[in-house]
Amino acid sequence: MTNSYIHPEAKIGQNVRIDPFAVIYEDVIIGDNSHIHAHTTIFPGTRIGKNCEIFPSASIGAVPQDLKFAGEYSTVEIGDNNRIREFVTINRGTIASGKTSIADNNLIMAYSHIAHDCRIGNNCVLANGTTLAGHIEIDDWVITGGLSAIHQFVKIGQHSILMGGALVDKDVPPFVKAAKFPLSYFGVNSIGLERRGFTQEQINEIQEIYRIVFQSGLAYSEAFDRIKQLPMTENLNIILDFIARSNRGLMRATPKEQD
Repeated sequence: MTNSYIHPEAKIGQNVRIDPFAVIYEDVIIGDNSHIHAHTTIFPGTRIGKNCEIFPSASIGAVPQDLKFAGEYSTVEIGDNNRIREFVTINRGTIASGKTSIADNNLIMAYSHIAHDCRIGNNCVLANGTTLAGHIEIDDWVITGGLSAIHQFVKIGQHSILMGGALVDKDVPPFVKAAKFPLSYFGVNSIGLERRGFTQEQINEIQEIYRIVFQSGLAYSEAFDRIKQLPMTENLNIILDFIARSNRGLMRATPKEQD
């Protein structure tokens, strides 16, 4: 901890390594066995779980970049086993939800930005330069390609993957690949699903659901009515629940050249 500044009211767990020139303010909690690298700044209201590693020059818990922010108390809550790489910025919440949250086992790569009131699930990978505006919800097992830019209030469903440079202005449902601009459906994330233990039968089922939604030529309202008539399964229920929660509307159907 040589040459670091650690406020006496910060709560530091057991076996935490804090490298030189790190700055840790009051009202910070860092869990056991975590590693804070040099030149990292951790602001008030930050809670970091166990076995986390935060790399040099990251900024965690700074006030939101939101002109409506009026100094209200809020937090950043980071779970266990997260890797947060160089120059990542994570802002705390606003009065809207009170917190920005990141669950467990995530990799946030260098130069990514997570704005106020975002919620990130478990086992996600945000590749270099991913930029999240405020109030974004990312479910478990999502991968974002490098330099992805995601509009405020967007939702991204579990097990989906974004191409590098994606400009995301609509909701991305579970289990899919999304690419180009306007952001469009480019098939089911079958390789990712196989790696996570989905059977071929489950993958085929998901492909049939999205064939109706994105490739049948039906209006979304008609397609949604049709998939509701399919035999109910866990994966169909996940998709229907996501559609019901979507506020910005789903991304576009497959471009014609990909049909």
